Order: sequence, then structure tokens, then C-alpha cells
Amino acid sequence: MSKVVTTTLLPDVAGGTVTLGGTGDSVVATGNDLRTNVLQDAGGNAVLTSNGSGVLSGMNSGFGGALNLLSTQTASNAANVSFTTQLTSTYDVYIFKFFDWNPATDGTDCTFNGSIDGGSNYNVTKTTSIFRAYHGENDSNTGLDYEAAEDIAQDTGYQNLSFYCGGDADECSAGELYLFGPSSTTYLKHFYSTVQMIQGGEGIDSTQNIFVGGYFNTTSAINAIDFKCSAGNMDAVIKLYGISKS
Repeated sequence: MSKVVTTTLLPDVAGGTVTLGGTGDSVVATGNDLRTNVLQDAGGNAVLTSNGSGVLSGMNSGFGGALNLLSTQTASNAANVSFTTQLTSTYDVYIFKFFDWNPATDGTDCTFNGSIDGGSNYNVTKTTSIFRAYHGENDSNTGLDYEAAEDIAQDTGYQNLSFYCGGDADECSAGELYLFGPSSTTYLKHFYSTVQMIQGGEGIDSTQNIFVGGYFNTTSAINAIDFKCSAGNMDAVIKLYGISKS
């Protein structure tokens, strides 16, 4: 067995190809450590590009349907959480996932709204529908019903994602909000959410599975989204992802 020790291995002509092994051979990278800033396929197309510090970009369109994490915001006794720069034409679908959304006020609502002016105003006209399934801890109150008091008909106010959310130290809401084509200037902007929460402030704690669907009734681009409680501050972790339809 021979061993070659070198710091650089070059092809015999500039721009040529260095081939390691032949057909059917296994090429072993000791310690599973293969370092490159650009990963290319056999046709020389960039699949992944790194800036050398672990930040990936230039993903090949073959990854178009993958979740791409764009931002993570952590609220600690904050009045709201806003995403004001990430909603662009880069992606066709934006997904907000929120974790451990704990209101400071027991029995309050977790809400959201959109903006067409970069977050200066959150007052986009919307129409929504909302229903829920619920089950009390004492097994006495159960049901599946439409929540007419929680929906919106052509109004600019904040939409409830969950309501009467428990504010105890071990209570919170968790879920996700999908927003479709926010940068379109042709179509209205559809959205829907699914939230699991513990209802508090009404005497009997219960599990609540809440479903919201609707649309922003505007052909202007939605370029910012704001989350807040209907009363008091909040703790939460909210992540934003982008998905391309192609």
C-alpha cells in the first residue's frame, strides 16, 4: 500500500478534473471530514453554497419544496413579535411556527395581523372563519363548534389564533400559521392556522384545538406580520420558514 502526503492535488491542465477512485470503488474521507464551500453535482451545478462560516445559500431548485428557516424570534415579557423584513417574493409560502406562547394575563387571546407598509400599520382588511374542538380536564365539557364570536367579516382588527389561553407558568399555546403568496399584487392573500392550547381563566382548564382560515382582502403585498396578546405581554418563540412552490 502506498501513501501520498500533499496539501494540494491539481488536475494536469487548468480547469481539468481530478478523479478519486474508479467505478465501483469507495472513496473514504478520514473522520468523515470533507470540506468545501461549494457542493456541485456531476454537471457542475451548485447544489449548496456556504460562506465558509456555516451559512448556506444558493440552494439548487431541487430543494424548492424544502422548509427554509428564515428567522427565529424569542419574546420575553414582550408586547409583541413582528416580522418586518422577511416577507418578500423569494418564497411562495411562509410558515410561522410558534412555541410556548405564554400570555402574562390569564384567559387572554393570542392574535395576529398583517401590514402592507412594512409594519407601520397592522390593519389589513380580512374575512375569516374559526372552529374548535375542546375537552375539559374534568371530562364534563366537550364539543366541536363554530366560533361566530371569534371570526371577522371585512374588518381590519387582529384575528384570534387562540382565545382564553391559560397564563399559568405551565400553560401556553403552540401551533403554526400558513400564509400564501404574500407578495402577489394580483391575488388576495390566503392563510390558515392550527393551534393547540390550554384554556384558562374560566374555572375549568381544557384542551382546545383551534382552526382559523381566511384571507387578507387586498392585492397589495403583505410585507409584515405581527403577533401579540389581546391583553398584557407574552413569552414565546416564533420561527419563520419559507417554501417555494417549484
